[in-house]
Amino acid sequence: MNKDRAKGKVDEVVGSAKRQFGNLTGDSTTEAKGAIQQIKGKVETAVGNLKEAVQDARDKSPAPRETNAEAERRHR
Repeated sequence: MNKDRAKGKVDEVVGSAKRQFGNLTGDSTTEAKGAIQQIKGKVETAVGNLKEAVQDARDKSPAPRETNAEAERRHR
């Protein structure tokens, strides 16, 4: 689990709690802030999942990777 996924999960849980608390107390501002934080957490989790998928694909790639310097020399 990378830092984006971890932070996303925390934001999802905290946002959900804020949203529910705001709903129970009738505080629409807290409810809205909680909903926003929950959505932010879902986005962060998705970004983390994407980063992990890209890294897994790179790790499984049979092709050797070249550095930027090697690529620039090759294209000159």
